[in-house]
Amino acid sequence: MSTALPEASDDAALLRAAGLRVTRPRLGVLAALREHPHADAADVLTAVRADQPTVSHQAVYDSLHTLTEAQLVRSLQPAGSTARYELDAHDNHHHLVCRGCGALVDVPCHTGTAPCLSATEDHGFDIDEAEVYYWGRCPACAAGDTDLPHPTL
Repeated sequence: MSTALPEASDDAALLRAAGLRVTRPRLGVLAALREHPHADAADVLTAVRADQPTVSHQAVYDSLHTLTEAQLVRSLQPAGSTARYELDAHDNHHHLVCRGCGALVDVPCHTGTAPCLSATEDHGFDIDEAEVYYWGRCPACAAGDTDLPHPTL
């Protein structure tokens, strides 16, 4: 995508720049999402607990909420799916969603800079973002290989 995500070594500075306290759970969530983009909250909790075994469920959920509110993390919720999270690169990219296995893949904005798509009627709204989900079947599901693990892309 067009905007590079900050390096893990910059996470404390990123939190401070957003006006947030630097805490181990917040650092853990950022690290987990860097390694596992499009993870749901349960998967983020599992990843954070790999490095911080005593972190509470509530601390991770609170961190996800706080980081999303601060626009450091983006919450995605395709129809019929649980919320998933990714680091917010502020690049207005979109997503492919597999109807078979639920894999979620980043795709660049179709037509350029934000808001990418122009509404035919804006009803007076000042549009600053477009959220698009493309639906289909990933190559493994299309081939009938639904038992194969799908990489998180």
